[in-house]
Amino acid sequence: MSIKRMPYHHTVYSDKERKKNLREKMRSNEEVIRDIERILTDYVQPSVEMHGGNVSLHEFNDGIATIFMSGACSGCAMSSLTLHAGIENMLKYYVKEVVAVKGIEDENSEVDPYYK
Repeated sequence: MSIKRMPYHHTVYSDKERKKNLREKMRSNEEVIRDIERILTDYVQPSVEMHGGNVSLHEFNDGIATIFMSGACSGCAMSSLTLHAGIENMLKYYVKEVVAVKGIEDENSEVDPYYK
């Protein structure tokens, strides 16, 4: 393994070594999904429930978590802020496999959101 030392003691790996390390550390998709769902259920859902909203994991593919937003979250002007400043930051922090979050709204929702 060829390691280059930088003046501030930062280790730099070649692309080949970095990819090998990532493959060795990768978790299964099921493990990642379980962690995302646990965080949404335990930390995010109680907050959005207070405003009549509901969020859940729709799918997780290639590092992108797609969040289904329903109830008062669907159509709410603040849902984008909640999604990116709240949910995305939390998921990226706790689940390293998450690189981005996108949201889909419940088109059949009849709940009137607080913010329009």
